[in-house]
Order: sequence, then C-alpha cells, then structure tokens
Amino acid sequence: MATSNVLAATLKSLHRPGKPIIFTNVYDVLSARAVAALPSCKALATASYAVARANGTEDDDMDAQTNLRAVLPIAKVAAEFNKPFTVDIQDAYGEKLEEVMTALIQGGVHGVNLEDVNKDTQKFYSQQEAVERIKRTLKVAESLGVKDFVVNARCDVLVHGGQLSEVLTRGKAYLAAGATSVFVWGGSQRGVSRDEVATMVKEFDGRLNVSMKLSPDGLNASQLSEIGVSRISIGPAIQFIAMDAYAKEAEKILTSV
Repeated sequence: MATSNVLAATLKSLHRPGKPIIFTNVYDVLSARAVAALPSCKALATASYAVARANGTEDDDMDAQTNLRAVLPIAKVAAEFNKPFTVDIQDAYGEKLEEVMTALIQGGVHGVNLEDVNKDTQKFYSQQEAVERIKRTLKVAESLGVKDFVVNARCDVLVHGGQLSEVLTRGKAYLAAGATSVFVWGGSQRGVSRDEVATMVKEFDGRLNVSMKLSPDGLNASQLSEIGVSRISIGPAIQFIAMDAYAKEAEKILTSV
C-alpha cells in the first residue's frame, strides 16, 4: 500500500498537458467502487454537486460535515484499490479550512478542488485571499507529511460574468501559490470556448482543468487533449445518466403488469 505522499505525487504526475488525467467524478461508495475497479481508472475524484444530491441536499446548501461524512468512506474505497483520491471541497468552508483539510488528509485524501468564491456570501475572495487559502491548504498538507498534495484551484470568474483577462491573472497567481492546476468553469449555459481553452492552455503552460460536456456540441476528450489541457472532469454528468437509467428501469418494472 502506497503512502499518502506517494499517492499525492502520483496524482500530481498524472497532470500532463496533452495527456490529461480524466475524472469520471464519483459521489458515493457505490459509484466509487464501480469506477475504481476499472483498469482505465487512474484516480478518483468527487463532484460536490453530485455528492450533495446523493446526500439529500443541494450544492449551495451542503455544509462541511455533510461533505466530509460523504467523502471519507470514498477515501477507503480509493485506498482499497491503491488509487489517488481528490475531493471537491467547495471553498473549504471559510475559516474551517485548516480543520477540514486536516480531516481530509488524515482520512486518506491526496488532493482537493478549491473554489475562489466564498460559499457563505457568494462573493469572490480577493485574489490575495484566494492565494493565501491555497498556501494555507498546502501548509496543512506539508505538516501532515503530504508535501505533494494537489490543489486544483477553481476560478469562477467566467460563470459570474467576468472577463478572461481576470481569469488569466488569477490563474497565474494560483499556480504561483502552489496549485497544480487551475479549473476554469464557464457554467452549464455559457461554457468555455475552444479559443478560450487554447488561450488558457498557453498562459497556464497547460496546467488547466476543464469540465467536459457529454454532448455532441462540446469539446471531447481527444479534442481537449490536442489543445493541451492537463485535467478533464465531468462534474455530476454520470450521476444524471445513472439516475435517469434507474428511473427508466423502475418504470419498466412498475408498469409490467
């Protein structure tokens, strides 16, 4: 069984521009076990939206305790399969950051997705505040012996109507603070264009995470790889597919007589 820092270093090494790590985000023990058992699965990651829905709440309403209670059992699945595990921890819940990060790392987590919007106020942390939160996260990890802990720093400027120039400024600052990659989400309606992805790949030296749409009009994994991203995720997309299939099968059985 690999140590926590070995798995964190493995996770970090999987972020290769042009040969990205792909996450089919999980949300509970069942989904985690299904994905972890696949030979093609290199690491596990949660999506907070899906975790929230699986635990009877909404993404904006999920608190630290609910998220931790949901993801720590998934960490045990990751450990069973000896695979790195990264958690969507939202903004790390304000001043609970150190407490939350300690619980995650001690529970077997090797990386986090860390947002730059304050969950309570729905306002952006200043660039300097966001940078300090990345540094605080990495300081906790180092104190616990996980110096290669992975921070995927999420920047929500575009989804809130901001400009790409601010994304580039913030993203470079996040990388300089120690983030492994920058996750730029344009929202389910706006999205992120091919040209924007290409610009960010260039400005971030490929250290970019984007969310892939599972639809014909979105950039697929091959296209995103060609552009040069280092990380691809899908958010709650598979949960939607799975629950739709579940409902259809249930309806078929319920209407069979």
